[in-house]
Amino acid sequence: MNSPTVLITGGASGIGLATAKLLLARGAHVAIADLKLADLKLADLNLNDETAALSSYEHVLLLCADLAQADEAERVVSETVKAFGSLTGVVNSAGLQRYGNAEQTSLALWHEVMNVNLTAAFLVARAALPHLRQAGGGSIVNVGSVQSHAAQRGAVAYVTSKHALLGLTRALAVDYAAERIRVNCVCPGTVDTPMFRWTMAQDPAPASVLRACEALHPVARIGQAEEIADVIAFLLSDAASFVTGAAIDVDGGLRALIGGAPQTR
Repeated sequence: MNSPTVLITGGASGIGLATAKLLLARGAHVAIADLKLADLKLADLNLNDETAALSSYEHVLLLCADLAQADEAERVVSETVKAFGSLTGVVNSAGLQRYGNAEQTSLALWHEVMNVNLTAAFLVARAALPHLRQAGGGSIVNVGSVQSHAAQRGAVAYVTSKHALLGLTRALAVDYAAERIRVNCVCPGTVDTPMFRWTMAQDPAPASVLRACEALHPVARIGQAEEIADVIAFLLSDAASFVTGAAIDVDGGLRALIGGAPQTR
């Protein structure tokens, strides 16, 4: 795409932040929508370089929003288009991990996870589609998980949300392919993000969780957010023009190995 404009949800940390940094470095206009923008600084986006700060800053829009609310999703998309003139890509990377089997999962927790991991992605995509159409096409990338395919024990809400996100990806892909709007899902394995560090902290022996996750991946390590961002950037680009409705595993070989995700509680 020529000077793409990309809206990234959950862009204040983790995979979303890594994607924002990469796209900005490549000259894109980037809108970051997140509930937690207070601690995000220009330096976090590599905008502290004296030679690039001014021009890069002009390409960044920060939006605080609860994207599980339809009016907020509409507002974020509208403000992005107002600021940059168009919208050519969306990255739905906002995510929330919570634990519990069905009997341990309250309805409030269920809705909390679904709102962040699924409903927000649907609402943002729905709001973005008319603008992608107006731009002559575009790309939506949803950030799923290996648990879009398989199930970890004791995480019923999270697993269900990530399976459903892959279903949403495929439904959007087939509905809008004729309009040159591509929709794909990136499915990471374990990645070193604030969400993973939160997960580790729930265990009485966090270091053992990290070692178990490293051992589970054939590459014998967990991933870095920048490695996922590279794949997202590819899917946003015209180089991926024949890729839609796909689930792209970026998991260090985890799904290729017989076995399940580790129990971390």
